[in-house]
Amino acid sequence: MLKLCCLFTRFLNLFQHPLLLAVRLYWGWGFFMAGMKKLQDIDKVIGLFTSLGIPYPQYNAWLVGSVECFGGLLLMVGLASRLAAVPLTITMIVAYATAHVDAVKTILVDQKMFFEQPPFLFLYALVLVLCFGPGFFSLDRLIGAVLKKKRGDEK
Repeated sequence: MLKLCCLFTRFLNLFQHPLLLAVRLYWGWGFFMAGMKKLQDIDKVIGLFTSLGIPYPQYNAWLVGSVECFGGLLLMVGLASRLAAVPLTITMIVAYATAHVDAVKTILVDQKMFFEQPPFLFLYALVLVLCFGPGFFSLDRLIGAVLKKKRGDEK
């Protein structure tokens, strides 16, 4: 029975890296597109940020659009993925705290409302990347392999 369990676990482990690739590609593209949309219609975003009471709305609109756009690109190719996930995570937390504050206030009473908000799945994908890294199919792994080989050649 133990052998069967180990075999089953090894089989499921085969899906880790393709799953991380799919998460990075799908949600990285989502961030990229959201960021591009913000940057292309920056006045609308500045107006929204002003109405939400976000300080320095013009600066923050450009910052959020840029973080989403370029962070999404980094996620897609798997370059500095965990590092890119940090400002993206902060952006999603701020989105919850400003544009979706009612969902946060009622999380203990109405979890469904919290989970249905647009930032939730983005945040969920970012937690996966933060915890597990970009996976095998990434520039991070490729660069790491090249650097490891180079260090090995020097010794």
